[in-house]
Amino acid sequence: MTGIGGHAIGIDLGTKYSCVGVWKHDNNNVDIIANDQGNRTTPSCVAFTDTELLVGEAAFNQVVRNPDNSIFDAKRLIGRKFSDTSVQSDKKLWPFKLVEGPDDKPMILVTHKGKEKQYAAEEISSMVLAKMREIAEVYLGSTVKNAVITVPAYFNNSQREATKKAGISAGLNVMRIINEPTAAAIAYGLDKKAGWYSKRNVLIFDLGGGTLDVSLLTIGDGVFEVKATSGDTHLGGEDFDTKMVNYCVEEFKRKHNLDVSGNIRTLRRLKNACEKAKRRLSFTTTTDIEIECLHQGIDFYVTFTRSKFEQLNMDFFTKCMEPVQKCLEDAKMDTDSVHDIVLAGGSSRIPKVQQLLQNVFKGNELCKSIHPDEAIAYGAAVQAAVLSGHGNGKLKDFTLLDVTPLSLGVDTIADHCNTFMTVVIPRNSQIPIKENTSMTTSCHNQTHVRFSIYEGESETPINNNFLGEFVLEGIPPAPEGVPKFDVCFEIDANGILKVSAEDKSTGQKKDITIISGCDRKQGIETLV
Repeated sequence: MTGIGGHAIGIDLGTKYSCVGVWKHDNNNVDIIANDQGNRTTPSCVAFTDTELLVGEAAFNQVVRNPDNSIFDAKRLIGRKFSDTSVQSDKKLWPFKLVEGPDDKPMILVTHKGKEKQYAAEEISSMVLAKMREIAEVYLGSTVKNAVITVPAYFNNSQREATKKAGISAGLNVMRIINEPTAAAIAYGLDKKAGWYSKRNVLIFDLGGGTLDVSLLTIGDGVFEVKATSGDTHLGGEDFDTKMVNYCVEEFKRKHNLDVSGNIRTLRRLKNACEKAKRRLSFTTTTDIEIECLHQGIDFYVTFTRSKFEQLNMDFFTKCMEPVQKCLEDAKMDTDSVHDIVLAGGSSRIPKVQQLLQNVFKGNELCKSIHPDEAIAYGAAVQAAVLSGHGNGKLKDFTLLDVTPLSLGVDTIADHCNTFMTVVIPRNSQIPIKENTSMTTSCHNQTHVRFSIYEGESETPINNNFLGEFVLEGIPPAPEGVPKFDVCFEIDANGILKVSAEDKSTGQKKDITIISGCDRKQGIETLV
């Protein structure tokens, strides 16, 4: 696809694997692009060695030999704090070292070319995105700048901003950040709309390597309107693998009285074997894990049944259904109102997950017509084509209306005075959106007011996710409730937030664009 803006690609930046696609006019469809190994998905893995930097297949293939300098799961770190419970929990499972950086930022510690270096998660993701860009450029035979990148629908503002920053660092013009289940809905609805004679309510169940997203959309006449979204940014195939690895560690200990839980290389070999076994168990009821010389020259052999796999992970599988119910409630729909239940993400292949989902929808058939590993990149490529001005043909009447996943609000604090979080933009509000609210002082003769910005569903700010803050100073002393402040929340099409407040008496104005992990008042360009 060529034009004034050049090629525009769609990238699914996954926890475990990434995928890239481009809209081609010659076949009026999306081409999912294979990498140099002929695979249509590429491991989201980066490795540092004594001589070079490896990304993708090359990095993944040497993980067992170089586990402490091979980085994966960066998506589980991006936009998070080092002190986050999930980060501290994952830290114990990763072979690479994680340390606390400035402003509670998690930093990955590696040895590269004989020197110790630290990298943020968005820097690792940037390397993966650069690899996906390179794969597209080889296929297209020209430079690629424009891209749409997908994120889990339940990613918060910090995680979205960090992903956008990673894209810019990879040399991409990030035209839009869109939600993964929305992208999957585009892949499903685009080819189906010709056979639909009315609007349809479609639920996307997107279970990937590290995240779960559920979105409900109404699709009709080329319009994709998100009604509600829910999910879990820390639940996916990686967690299922870990349960299997822990079981294997216990089996080896029981059989040979040897504990391998502290051996990084051994655990990595088990992890690779368990992931392959998990995939096989989606198509067969029994599989064997067999590893030669696992530890101290001892071979390891275990038979894994599907029922054992389901028993180990039943708490996770049950947890997968909670966002489905929440999404239906937020959309004010019952199960009978949903016409299609569409599966996306590699882990949606798991039979028990499909069975539980069918139970929620009273035995209705699940739609498996889209490729679960490629659908998200497909949808992103469609959106990229539309945004770059190439949306003719099948894309002529395409419109995407997305929502914000979490409520956004402000808590004004001055001296000893506190208030509850005032919600300015409720969750599942359609974006882009701009909302204003009026606020005042809570104490007599205040000369300054602090505006603290949060996202979340609790009335108590401390229970929500703190995004940033700014202070209006030089307010003329007046009785409580007299000064008036106009507070504006604005979310752009990427789901990124800008907040401003203006003192109506003086005209003084302050604003903040929420950025993750550093001085939030700086722009993205400054950060990069």
